[in-house]
Amino acid sequence: MKKNLPNIIWYCTDQQRFDTINGLGNQYINTPNINKFMKNGYTFKNAYVQSPICTPSRASFLTGRYPASTHAHRNGAEHFPDHEVLVTKILKDAGYDCGLIGKLHLSSAEGGVEKRTDDGYNTFYYSHDSTPKLNPETDDYKRWIVEEKKQNLKKLFEPVNNFCCDGVPEEFHQTTWCTEMAIKFINKKRKGPWMLSINPFDPHPPFDPPKEYRKKYNPDDLPGPLFKLNDIERQKKFKEVCQQAVNAVNPGGENPPPPPEGGYKNPGNWPPESFNGKIVKAHYYAMIELLDKHFGILINHLEEIGQLQNTLIIFHSDHGEMLGDHGLIYKGSRFFEGLVHVPLMFSWPGKIKSDIVSSALVELVDLAPTILDAAGINIPYYMQGKSLFEKMCSGNDVNFHKHVVVSEFNDSLGSPRIVRDTHATMTFDGRYKTIIYHGLGFGEIYDIENDPGEFEDLWEKGINDKLKLKLMHSHIDAIMNTSSAGIQRKGRF
Repeated sequence: MKKNLPNIIWYCTDQQRFDTINGLGNQYINTPNINKFMKNGYTFKNAYVQSPICTPSRASFLTGRYPASTHAHRNGAEHFPDHEVLVTKILKDAGYDCGLIGKLHLSSAEGGVEKRTDDGYNTFYYSHDSTPKLNPETDDYKRWIVEEKKQNLKKLFEPVNNFCCDGVPEEFHQTTWCTEMAIKFINKKRKGPWMLSINPFDPHPPFDPPKEYRKKYNPDDLPGPLFKLNDIERQKKFKEVCQQAVNAVNPGGENPPPPPEGGYKNPGNWPPESFNGKIVKAHYYAMIELLDKHFGILINHLEEIGQLQNTLIIFHSDHGEMLGDHGLIYKGSRFFEGLVHVPLMFSWPGKIKSDIVSSALVELVDLAPTILDAAGINIPYYMQGKSLFEKMCSGNDVNFHKHVVVSEFNDSLGSPRIVRDTHATMTFDGRYKTIIYHGLGFGEIYDIENDPGEFEDLWEKGINDKLKLKLMHSHIDAIMNTSSAGIQRKGRF
């Protein structure tokens, strides 16, 4: 085992958009700890996911391989492909004590628990979600509530029955549980380095922050979603596309509707047919402020015990959230910025440069090789991502990493209102975003430089044929490059 390997904290929120950080320009949200983390680290403000859905995105950043190569496209799959190797397994084999807190979500969590692959985690504090399954036998968070907090699960969660409502108090919140378990793991006595994946469920819907956090945000003080009235008509084009919210609606209208009698069966997956975007945003921002507080608690703890200087810390999300933009909510086979563009930040005092905000195009598939590079472990030939570590340490080429980023949806969503067989791909070159809905005969093209809100789809008109053909060629090349050639060649015959 190599000496002086860094400890690693890998903090991945669930369904957090790129534009939810105060330090990156959102004046309406309070994220003081993430702001401080940015000052002490390296931020990529143009980070893109390899899928707008949980499992394929997580499979990609945990393996360093694109969905077309992992074949882990679907939420709710029976099992994770046996041939894929997680970076956490590689770290374990290199001498790391690896732990996970929260969700893993590489296969179906039907019944409250998923079938594990050879993931490398010695410690596994599992909680797939915060509300639907109240079974302490399969959910370590629920067990903590019952055994350590002495609470009645049904009574505690009974009021959390809407897609947008007050959640449990902070002391019983899943984010709080993540923090307590993380500190417990970090404080373990061990001889070698450790690596901890922290995967809270927030700010994934239902939008249910503790009341004391929700009260910090007045919906009337917040800007509304990105929306124009013609969005309602424009989105009818996508009626055959798989998504959780089928129809676009005016997000500036009614208040969130009351839940049906007995509450929603699964409000985290089934969005309402009407909502008020500002009220939803207030709840969503409150959830992120709670995450910010607990992320800060972890960093302060590392500093107090003298481990901060030798700890690589990563903060990002697996994908985003529509949050009312264009009249849509939750997620699906769409590639708007709110869904595919996420925060991504790194820190390692004395190694990684500080107070840098890069505009380089990067992908979450780059995380696994970056982690191995930081730990001085050889990057396997089959990893397709490109390490960011040397760039972050040298401070060179701050604003360039890749010419194009890719995202894909291939029957990925396990909980749509209407099941549709959808395969779609996206490429983005820093200016033009090209999207093709395969088999449906149409796509989308946006000039993000001149239309950051993605209101003007150039697919049918507004772009000359020569440029459209060039973008299509580039799109095909980039998508084909995500498919691995397979086993490493041994000979020429």
